[in-house]
Amino acid sequence: MKLARAIHLDESDMQVFHAPARTGEWAISGGFEFSDWTEGDLVGKARQAFANGWLGLETFGRVTFVAVARIEPAEHDALADGLAQHFVSVYGAPDIDAARAVALEEIGHMRELCEGQDDNTLLTVTRSLTDGGVREEFRVISPQDARLDQIAVHAVPDK
Repeated sequence: MKLARAIHLDESDMQVFHAPARTGEWAISGGFEFSDWTEGDLVGKARQAFANGWLGLETFGRVTFVAVARIEPAEHDALADGLAQHFVSVYGAPDIDAARAVALEEIGHMRELCEGQDDNTLLTVTRSLTDGGVREEFRVISPQDARLDQIAVHAVPDK
């Protein structure tokens, strides 16, 4: 089973999102957050989160890139539980059981995006507001199409 983890290619997410996701946390599209937004909501850092931010499932922060990785069933179940609790606490879902069903759908959508992709494949999301609601488009960047310096983080030892 595959899902995607937040990845930072540079420090820009720390400046462009109100709450950046933590490197390595599991992530989903999180487009549900914008379901009732209008053009008036699309300002500043909120606009950036709307335009191309994935939702981290631990911090509920946003990240620009995610990388496909394998996930264990127990991790998947824990993510569903945490997202369900988020739906109850933040969005007022009527109960944890109803919220868990929706959480599983959201995570399932992300799993569908990741299945069939090689590990370390990068994904991006682009959103726009349409008359029919929020439209999401996804881009896949295969590991062999990315330069090493785009993915690798090079450390300089302390002297």
